[in-house]
Parts: sequence; structure tokens; C-alpha cells
Amino acid sequence: MKVAKTVREVRSAVADARRAGARSVGFVPTMGALHPGHYSLIDAARRGCDFVVVSIFVNPTQFAPDEDYRRYPRTIEADLAGCEAHGVDAVFAPAAEEMYGAGSCTTVHVSGPAEGMEGGCRPGHFDGVCTVVAKLFNIVAPDVAYFGAKDYQQAAVVRRMAADLDLPPRIEVCPTVREPDGLAMSSRNAHLTLEERRQAPALLAALRLGERLLREGRADACDLADAMRRHIAENAPLASVDYVEIVDPVTLASVQTIRGAVVAALAVRFPSVRLIDNMRMDPSPAGR
Repeated sequence: MKVAKTVREVRSAVADARRAGARSVGFVPTMGALHPGHYSLIDAARRGCDFVVVSIFVNPTQFAPDEDYRRYPRTIEADLAGCEAHGVDAVFAPAAEEMYGAGSCTTVHVSGPAEGMEGGCRPGHFDGVCTVVAKLFNIVAPDVAYFGAKDYQQAAVVRRMAADLDLPPRIEVCPTVREPDGLAMSSRNAHLTLEERRQAPALLAALRLGERLLREGRADACDLADAMRRHIAENAPLASVDYVEIVDPVTLASVQTIRGAVVAALAVRFPSVRLIDNMRMDPSPAGR
């Protein structure tokens, strides 16, 4: 497995693979602290592509000043071992100075799907995400890029950016990987205290409540969101809700009356860490 620290090195590794006959390059962008959710993306890339590249880069531009950039877990040796065990061909692990050279002043901004939910709670977050992902797409030049459904809004924003800028990779979104009690796997889960971790499954339970109410015929999105908020308040008293939103699956525009498939998304803040989750819901029999 090639470990590249510079743009030149990873481009060379991909070019060598293509010359050797690799017809497709799969790419999994990560911030490290890899867990089974990341490895499910890597496995999907391994199944679908001839050459697999994983990036490990904690991107400073997507963190607000009051967020946890310095505290974000960094486990590079374990990550490299995991990548090798899952058949990764090349890892791109640059320093911030390699990704953002002196005088860097270009930002990629997406409106539309980036404006609500995380975009509203974390101003500038998606500018940082889109800028680094656009750079990584340009550096690695993959045919397919793999993202997790847990970060549903991020995947939707990246898909919109790729379409609008005619970026080559096909965007594949893979299912959320969960702990046995339903908590969506995240690198940030390591920061939960024991009591916060005990309460955290209330996020998925709230989403399942919304899904059940929808299938019982409750089509008012505000009613469903209120029910989900109440469930979190009652079952995760340490958490404060940033938002519970029900949105169109493609545009992420807010939905008032649910007539077809939607995505319910939520974010909560525990004293130790902020968590997000989502679920696709459909009131029709075919969606059950």
C-alpha cells in the first residue's frame, strides 16, 4: 500500500495504476479515526473499482472557531493498518500546508442544499467541505467517490457541486453503519461520556418514531418533527436539540405536508459532543 504525503506522490500512484491497466479508480475521503462505517465505504470501493484511494485529512477549513478541530481524534497508525487490511491501494495523508499553500484564497460555495440544517447551524462549514472535496477530486481524479448516508446533507451537497461544476466522479452514497443499539457510527462517539452514550440511541429511536407516525397517516411534517423533539427531550435529557427537519431527499428543501419520500434529519448537542443522524421515510406502501 502506497502512503502519499504530497499531491505529486498520490497523482503519481494513480497514474501508475492507470498505466498498469486499472480501468476505474475509487476514492473514499475521510478525516481519519476510521471505524466500521468508513471501512464499509472502502469495501464498497474495493468491490466496485480496480484501484482504491483513501484520503486521511482533518480539514481545518470546515471547523468553526468554537468547534473541535484540535480535539478531533487522530489515529493515523491504526488508520493505515486498517486501510491495508481492507485492501486499499494508496492512502493520501497530506499536511494542512500541502492542501492549503501560502496565499490560498479560493473557496467553493454551494447554496441550495447547503443552506439549511448543518449549513444553518455551522456557517461556513460546507464552504470548507466543498473546497477540500473539490481539491481532492482534482488531485486524485477518481471515477467513483464514496460517501456515507449518515452525513446525508454532505453527500447531497457534494453531488450538487459535482453536477454544477462538471466534476467527473460518480457519487455513491452507502448505508449508515450503526452500533448494535442503533447509534450511528462516528469518530466523535469516542467523546461521549458513559451516561451520554447510554442516552444517545434516542436519536435513532426518535427517527423511528417519526417513521411510524408517518406510516400511520400523520402527514404534517411539523407534527412529526415535534414528536421527535419530545422523544429526545424525554429520553436524552442531557441533549439539546439543534434541529429536527423533514426535507426533500434531493433539494433538501423543507417539506410541510408529506406526500412522498422524505428525509428526516436531526442534530443534538451533548455536553461532550454534537451528533447527527437521519432516516429516509416514505408513506406509501412501496416505501415500507
